[in-house]
Amino acid sequence: MSSLVPPFSLETATRKVRLAEDGWNSRDPERVSLVYAPESRWRNRAEFITGRAEIVAFLTRKWAKELDYRLIKEIWAFTDNRIAVRFAYEWHDDSGNWFRSYGNENWEFDATGLMQRRFACINDLPIRETERKYHWPLGRRPDDHPGLTELGL
Repeated sequence: MSSLVPPFSLETATRKVRLAEDGWNSRDPERVSLVYAPESRWRNRAEFITGRAEIVAFLTRKWAKELDYRLIKEIWAFTDNRIAVRFAYEWHDDSGNWFRSYGNENWEFDATGLMQRRFACINDLPIRETERKYHWPLGRRPDDHPGLTELGL
């Protein structure tokens, strides 16, 4: 993992994005929180979050609402200690209404490779169940599953 610290190369930034996707697809708030600095600061939609405890609480609420959550992230750009990604995830609510949520994130990392700042902009699109594109079993996206570009998203 030591190679996944700033300054990033295309290879290390791309790997960092895939590891983040894998973590979020685990839907395990405690596990996900460990890649963030202890006092990490987020803006997620209109919510402001600081620190791992708030991250865990936020993700616990999120995945209690966003059922059968499946996410794909793709690198957009990177520099020394920053990575920009675009993403789309599919989920349904407790009434069976499906959504595809699209967004962009800007990440900033500390010298140890922990994310210290995350800014996310997200929009939700209602979809019919027949419009879903993510059908892998819950958990990590299989390596042979298309990414956002291949899916035309």
